[in-house]
Amino acid sequence: MNSGFVENPIAKAEALVEALPYMQLFSGKYFVVKYGGQAMVSSELMATVVTDIVLLKHIGIKPVLVHGGGKEINEMMRRLGKKPQFVGGLRVTDDETMEVAEMVLQGKVNRHIVALLSRCGARAVGLSGGDAGLFQARKKAPFSPADSPGERIDLGRVGEIEHVDISLIETLSDNDYIPVVSSIGSGPAWESLNINADHAAGELAGALQAEKLIVLTDVEGVYRQADKDSGIISSIKESEIRFLIQEGQINGGMIPKVEACLQALKQGVSRAHIVDGRQKHALILEIFTDAGIGTMVTL
Repeated sequence: MNSGFVENPIAKAEALVEALPYMQLFSGKYFVVKYGGQAMVSSELMATVVTDIVLLKHIGIKPVLVHGGGKEINEMMRRLGKKPQFVGGLRVTDDETMEVAEMVLQGKVNRHIVALLSRCGARAVGLSGGDAGLFQARKKAPFSPADSPGERIDLGRVGEIEHVDISLIETLSDNDYIPVVSSIGSGPAWESLNINADHAAGELAGALQAEKLIVLTDVEGVYRQADKDSGIISSIKESEIRFLIQEGQINGGMIPKVEACLQALKQGVSRAHIVDGRQKHALILEIFTDAGIGTMVTL
């Protein structure tokens, strides 16, 4: 008998056996997945992420997908002759930028993800964070970025979540739907506010008391800028995160990702991970293998 023929099925069987304890442990638990970065703009990688999420649902896990769409928003803004601006990894959002963000996130990205999930046999529902008061927010006050202390910045229509109403998420999840949430929140007068998708995912994971928050991004994980050759940091504590931010070694878009993980953990989420969404089946590798991938954030 051809040994290659035997080895491949055996490897698959062993992988399933390795995954079994995790399936038993996580069944019935909420997993919040933040989806963005390069993994979202590649159709091939989108297909694997969607397949992984549908698999999670079918084995009894309750996945909730929170998505951004920063690259798509940037592209649309440039087409409209408007230059994207960021401070501390957060988008400066005037009224026109807010309109573009709503159009792209709700009208394009959200609908596309829902369609992909539906084609894989899932029952997916697209939501805005403004629906049913899901993300109730206030305008972010002018602040000094962690990587630019002393400077005061007004980001415009950028919101900070004050309250998360999880009732609609619970209803959908309990009735076999996969909620797909765009990172738009509602202000005190129900005006739309731009919520950083990492922060939105962290707050939602905390409100749901999720088992895991998994941030899918377009880098391998957290690493020290001064020593990239040392590889990613497999596990990092809050104290080291604060030090690396202060030293400028964690910067830009990675800052809200680690902040979201820390916030989720402080609200009771069991585990928080930053994972390279460019790797095929990154979710499966992180959740159902002993080694895992990416960076685990701890308090």
